[in-house]
Amino acid sequence: MNELPESSNLKGTTPSSAPPPEVADDAGSQALSEALRSSFAIVKVLMIGLVVVFIGSGFFTVGTQEKAVKLRFGKVVGDGDNALLGPGPHWAWPSPIDEVVKIPIGQVQTVGSTIGWYATTAGREAARIEQEPGPSLNPAIDGYLLTGDGNIIHARGALLYRISEPGLRFAFDFANASNLVQNAFNNALLYAAAGLKVDDALKDIPGFREKIAARLQELIAKEQLGVIVDRIDLQPIPPRRLKADFEKVVAALVNRDKLLNEAKREENQTVSRAKSEAAVRINAGITESNLTVQLAVADARRFTELWPAYQRNPDLFMRQRQIDTLQRVLANAEYKMVLPRSANGKPIDLRLQLKREVTPKPKVVELPVNEDHH
Repeated sequence: MNELPESSNLKGTTPSSAPPPEVADDAGSQALSEALRSSFAIVKVLMIGLVVVFIGSGFFTVGTQEKAVKLRFGKVVGDGDNALLGPGPHWAWPSPIDEVVKIPIGQVQTVGSTIGWYATTAGREAARIEQEPGPSLNPAIDGYLLTGDGNIIHARGALLYRISEPGLRFAFDFANASNLVQNAFNNALLYAAAGLKVDDALKDIPGFREKIAARLQELIAKEQLGVIVDRIDLQPIPPRRLKADFEKVVAALVNRDKLLNEAKREENQTVSRAKSEAAVRINAGITESNLTVQLAVADARRFTELWPAYQRNPDLFMRQRQIDTLQRVLANAEYKMVLPRSANGKPIDLRLQLKREVTPKPKVVELPVNEDHH
């Protein structure tokens, strides 16, 4: 009785109902497809982001004292001045397509030369500690310069230079252009020292520097280094073990120059003073000469004017002149005395008896006598 209903139920089932396993497979496929769609969206976003980052990494900035050149697969992009990128933002394809090379045009760069300096260390230089000099130079470690008169000095220097525009040769035609500039500086230092005497190399540092600069310009033009020299700092010194002797010689030369300058200054002052006195005396002589001539001319003119009157009546002329002279002489005299002539024309003798003035005798003051006796 119980089995029939079960069989009847089996026969009554419809074939259109989906079995449970097939429903589970559809849900998994749907979830997988949704997962794949999400993954593709994420990958797409990542790819877009990578492309943006890749393109954005090509942006770069050129400084105010720089120029830049783009290399595309190792070749310069552009010709001549058009290949140079000025200050500001720029873009290039990221590596390995493009490569950006910046040229520091306008920036001051420095190279040093110690080819003529004695052996030392950076620590000793920083601490200002100088080791005692040996009995002689060690050519293996000590540098030196040979002067034109066969003496030895030490010298070191620093060269400040800038890259001249466009700077393409400096950047691409040499493996290490800075080393070439330093080699040229060393060559100029040796060349200049060989053309000077030891005293000139140690005393005339500006002249030494000018010879170095001239030789350096010659080498820069010959090698076409493409740099501009700004300044040369130079420090020449005598050999250290002979420093005291050189200082004595330099002191003697300085003293000699000082004495020569003082002598020249005294000479100039003496010559100037003599010239001034000579000019004063010459002017005074000319003035006196002109005055004498003028007086002589005036006397001659006056004599010429008076000569006719004298010829007409000499006695009257003499008396008039005598009266004029007496009036002029006696005008301010306190006492006036006129001595007439005698009958024979000779002057009358005048004798005066003057009483001698009596000088009073000085008074004698008597000191009191002290009667006390001890």
